[in-house]
Amino acid sequence: MSASPARLTAFKILLRVERESAYAVELLHSSLLEELSPADRNLVTQIVMGVLRWRSALDSAITQFSFTPFRKLDLEVLTALRMGAYQFLFLTRVPAHAVVNETVELVKQSKKASAAGLANAVMRKIQAQAKSGKRTSTQGTLAEVLAHPQWLIDRWIQEFGTQAATKICEYDQQIPTTSLRLSSSEDEEQLKAEGIELAPGALLTSARRVAAGDVTGTTLFRNRRIAIQDEGSQLVAAIIGTGRRILDCCAAPGGKTGAMATRLPEAEIVAAELHPHRARLLREMVPQENVEVITADALTLPFAAEFDRVLADVPCSGTGTLARNPEIKWRLHPADLQDLQRRQIAILSAAMKHVAPAGRIVYSTCSLERVENEDVVDAALVANPEFRIVPVKQELLRLREQNELAWEKVDQMVRGDFLRTTPGVQPCDGFFAAVLERTR
Repeated sequence: MSASPARLTAFKILLRVERESAYAVELLHSSLLEELSPADRNLVTQIVMGVLRWRSALDSAITQFSFTPFRKLDLEVLTALRMGAYQFLFLTRVPAHAVVNETVELVKQSKKASAAGLANAVMRKIQAQAKSGKRTSTQGTLAEVLAHPQWLIDRWIQEFGTQAATKICEYDQQIPTTSLRLSSSEDEEQLKAEGIELAPGALLTSARRVAAGDVTGTTLFRNRRIAIQDEGSQLVAAIIGTGRRILDCCAAPGGKTGAMATRLPEAEIVAAELHPHRARLLREMVPQENVEVITADALTLPFAAEFDRVLADVPCSGTGTLARNPEIKWRLHPADLQDLQRRQIAILSAAMKHVAPAGRIVYSTCSLERVENEDVVDAALVANPEFRIVPVKQELLRLREQNELAWEKVDQMVRGDFLRTTPGVQPCDGFFAAVLERTR
């Protein structure tokens, strides 16, 4: 007997996420799933994302019932146990005997047969716990109940308050809505013809949300005519406004570049990416003719102050995207934020040099952390006093007047002079954006 193709694929993906710091969402759309049926693909996604979202809760259950100390468990054994624990505690339609048997088989197939007895014993104990209904208890700290690192929750409580921090954690543990960016009004009709049921965007009138159907199997998606893109990300691209020459200095994977190219077909857009392989992917993802892709370092771009709009969507911790990238919360450490901040200040300051007089730069992240957001803007303004902050509320009201912004609670998305979307408060990922204008 061997493990089913779906569980074996999920097992391989989870091992790569741990060993290679790969991102699950990328592996779940890779060739690893090509030979699987739609039902098996769905099960792989459920298991992989569920294990990553609830990892600390699963580890707590494993620790409780394992006769081998947790820290001594081999990664292969631990991964199989996490998969089994997730199925017992969070999935209801999987037969119990299948979970036990497949967990044991995964351990054996990974050449850890000596741990087969442990796997069998732990699974049966977790099965009994699941039957007792203890997992449904809401007692415990927020970190325990909603499976987030305590240090991260402490930061969010301090920054946003307990209520908002709870909403963030709750949002992170759910499957996020699939939002689309369309290239034309005809796209919607074609998607409907291919069996995709759509709903209006929650933030932007041009966005659509997938109510039913697999959009990745459509002709439009395969031909790059539409893109899956969170509405918060689309909103950041809309805040850029209009411009004749636009620079996106950290462009890959290209979501915001594509959004700008669709909104501004007459603009000349230069999209820069440091790594050649990501630049090639960027070109594939953004086929619009008004976009020029270059491979270059954002710190030393070969341009003068010749752009009337610049986007600095910098590398960040990604704590606003944990619903889509749950592995981040287990990889990130407090010290990482300071390292990221140094890079972000350097990139923003370098990008400011390419803004023409009276031009604007938008600094953005998908982070919830002040150290990566307001603190970076403050530091860059001290070093570049020729720039001033443009209150983002002005830009949001402009989008409302132009019937582009669907969200009515504009003040809810503003913190000080900046854009702040908060998962669970707004129906999107967490984004920060600042608009800065060159005065001389």
